Amino acid sequence: MTRKNVRLLSGLAVVAALAVGLALWLGRAQPISVETVEAARGPVAETVTNTRAGTVKACERARMAPPSAGQIARLPVKKGDRVAKGQLLLELWNDDIRANLDLAVRDAEAAKARRDQTCIDAATARRESARLSRLVQDKLVSVELAERATGQADGLAAACRAANEQVKVSSARIDAANASLERTRLRAPFPGIVAEINGEIGEFITPSPVGIPTPPAVDLVDASCIYVTAPIDEVDAPRVKEGMGARVTLDAFKERHFAAHVRRVAPYVLDTEKQARTVEVEAEIDEHEGANLLPGYSADVEIIIAERTDVLRVPTRALIEGSKVYVLESGRVKLTEVKTGLGNWELTEILRGLQPGARVVVSIDREGLADGVPAVSR
Repeated sequence: MTRKNVRLLSGLAVVAALAVGLALWLGRAQPISVETVEAARGPVAETVTNTRAGTVKACERARMAPPSAGQIARLPVKKGDRVAKGQLLLELWNDDIRANLDLAVRDAEAAKARRDQTCIDAATARRESARLSRLVQDKLVSVELAERATGQADGLAAACRAANEQVKVSSARIDAANASLERTRLRAPFPGIVAEINGEIGEFITPSPVGIPTPPAVDLVDASCIYVTAPIDEVDAPRVKEGMGARVTLDAFKERHFAAHVRRVAPYVLDTEKQARTVEVEAEIDEHEGANLLPGYSADVEIIIAERTDVLRVPTRALIEGSKVYVLESGRVKLTEVKTGLGNWELTEILRGLQPGARVVVSIDREGLADGVPAVSR
């Protein structure tokens, strides 16, 4: 073989080798991009959450209306006003009742005057009877005259007692008139904020008929104490006890958690939804200064069943079948068995199978993700 042919064959061999290398390089598996989180130590809590959105409520709320119909004469407050306990909120027209009250007061004064006169006469008659009794002993007056004086004194004493009772009756009439007057008024049963007023001066209002709810004349809310009522699954209910700590989140305050505690667990099961029976739980918010938590807001409650402060943890969404995770090591994904401890919808404790600092894949639904495939963290 000539030298020229040798060089040609050598060139062809080099080209073939390059082609094979290029084909192998082009055919190799490309690394997939995954999202990872470092396994680190921190607090983890086992929690129970509500099955449907809960509702913010005030510990004290009164939807009030006068007990009798009438025309609104006074509205000394307006929406948003902060009122003290006992403050007048609304008053119906009551001039006739006021007149009856004035009449009762004047009658009571007259009864007291008659009582005083009668009792003074009784005291005078008693002294006169005693004087005549002494004169009888000295035989200066007749026995008949002394007995008549004693009878008159006894009669006036009885009249004095009757007059005292009449004064009490007059006082009771005043109390009755005052009670009738108060039935035309609405007063704040506790300190709070006027949330709603339905009616204007001059309008007529009537009490709600039995079984037919109507808007309250005045809606008073005490926003100093706020709680959330929410349903939890009947399966979780036996683990929830009064006094347990909780966390409340609201759509209106997405970046903030409110510390709370369980104040009530309903002693019955709601079966309005046959396939999802629930138990109502109330969680009172411990501190909400600086946040205007309005009754009616939707809220979610996490009740803390157990909590540990310094454990190895990973995001719960990284778990596969509850006991496996993907770990990114040396450019490849490795399926790793783990043993879990406490957990909630956000974080889960890892008891065995991982070391602190391990890069755990959280985008487990990534297409092409499998044990041993090359990957890079994005």
